[in-house]
Order: sequence, then C-alpha cells, then structure tokens
Amino acid sequence: MGMLLQQVINGLSIGCIYALIALGYTMVYGVLRMVNFAHGELFMAGPLVALYLLRFAGVVSGPFSLPVETLTPLRLVGGLLLGLLGAALFSGFLGVLLERFAFRPLRGASSQITVLSAMGASIFLQNAAMLLGGRAKKAFPRLIGTRYYTVGGAILSNVHILIAISTVVVVVMLFYLVNRTSLGRCIRAASENRDVARLMGVDVNQTIALVFLIGAGIGGISGWLYAVYYEQAIYSMGSIVGIKGFTAAVVGGIGEIAGSAVGGISLGVLETVLGGYLPIITNGTLGTEYKDVFTFIVLVIVLILRPQGFFGRTTESRY
Repeated sequence: MGMLLQQVINGLSIGCIYALIALGYTMVYGVLRMVNFAHGELFMAGPLVALYLLRFAGVVSGPFSLPVETLTPLRLVGGLLLGLLGAALFSGFLGVLLERFAFRPLRGASSQITVLSAMGASIFLQNAAMLLGGRAKKAFPRLIGTRYYTVGGAILSNVHILIAISTVVVVVMLFYLVNRTSLGRCIRAASENRDVARLMGVDVNQTIALVFLIGAGIGGISGWLYAVYYEQAIYSMGSIVGIKGFTAAVVGGIGEIAGSAVGGISLGVLETVLGGYLPIITNGTLGTEYKDVFTFIVLVIVLILRPQGFFGRTTESRY
C-alpha cells in the first residue's frame, strides 16, 4: 500500500507539471486552432535561462551546487523569485517572438503549413540552446532545504507541495483571467470569431500576442518546476515532456482549461503508477524506463474513442 501511495504522490507532482504544459497548448489552440509544437522548447528555455540568471546574480556558483545552508533567507527567497520570474518572462518573450515571426505571417494558411513552421521553430530553438549552453546536463539548484513528511507509509516532500501549490495558483489565476477580466473577454471573443471580434473593437493581433505570452510563460514556469523537481536541466528536456503535455491536453480536451489540467494530472498518475509496477508485472523484463509507452497508448486510445477529449466539445467554442 505504501508503494502505491508513493507512486501516486510522485505521479501527482509530475502530473501537475504536465497540466501546466497542457495549459500552454490550450491557450494557443483555443484562439488560433493550431498546435504550437515549439511549446516544448519554450518549456526548456525557461529553466536554462533561470539557471544563468541565478549564476549571474551570485545565488549559485561554480557547478551550481552552492549549499542551501550558506545562503541567507533573503537570498533564498530572492533566488526562487528570480528563477521563477526569469523562466516565465523569458519563455513568454520567446513565445511572443514566435507568434510574430513564425505564426502571424502564416495566419489563414493551411494547418499543415503552420505545423511545419512550429516544428521548424522547435528544431531551431533546441539547436540554439545546445550551441549556446552546451550538450551536457546541468545541475539545477533547488534553493530550498528539502524536508520530508511520512504519509501512510509514503514520503511527501516540500518540493511535492511546492509543485502542487504552484499549479493550483496558476490554474486559478488563469481561470480568473479568462472569465473575469477584460483581456479574458477579448480572448474569448477572438476564440469565437476573430473577424467579428475586430468589428467589436478587439485588437486581435495584440490579444493573440498576449495569449502566446501567457501560454509560453506558463510553459516556462512548468519547466522551472520540472528542473527543481529533478535537479537538472538540458537543452533536449522539452522534447518528450512537450509531447506528454500535448497528450495531456488531447486527453482532457485541448482548448479546455479544466480539461487540460485534469488530463495532465491523470496522465502523470497513470504513467507513474503503471511504470512503477511494470518491473513487478513483467518479472524484471521491462524496467520503469518503459513508462513513456503508456503515454502514447493513452493518446492512441483517446484519439480513436473520443478525439475531442473527455472534457472537449464538439462545437468550435472554447474556454
């Protein structure tokens, strides 16, 4: 029982990260009806830039392994905020650039063309990160002393709690933004019909740019949480994780905020629990490294049985 609970706790943490990535896909798809396949690289760029910001600010040094105990509380809090905001703002900035130069000129073109543009942007960003930051994995500082709590025979850490709280805050703020603010009304109007929204006085280009800013910023936050959780960052980290975030969005219903959040958490728990028991079920033939297979199995099943996702609608309305 303790092992199952431990896998569920781990699955909830990684599922929260998948949920945030899925929200980035959802924000863009909800307005443009396109999948930004470069979103995984926006997820990757955030923590890498945050790492160099922390080094430049002197919060971490050398191989990025400065002991937490040597930092003052003010420097710890400052480091956390610098890393988080740096990741969100830089990824958001990249998202705006992508929208302006890779997607806006192709607006109205066929979906195949926009997909190719997104894939090209993905390859460009990943290789740029490799050339600028190197191919080696980089140790990522947690900047918080890890504390552990025993719950029903399982271990719960303050990092698990940090990820859960961050995810809840982001989802609640996104719900409020979309449903209770003037920007949210513009986003929903552009989602319904961009031409009519223009006639109603909505600056559609600005609204779409802000959608990319928000979606990419959330991607940067999820990348920062992922790097904090695994204590490492690398230029290729967005490839497989980005696909899992896309799968989570499809499972929940891409274009639906609640569906993307639920889809991400569900996928994380399913993948972690089944992956944890895989060596036991197969008598050691298959290890936990095969857990990624479950993600693609779920994607295929959902696309066959319910392509709009469990929370998706059959109409064009989103949000």
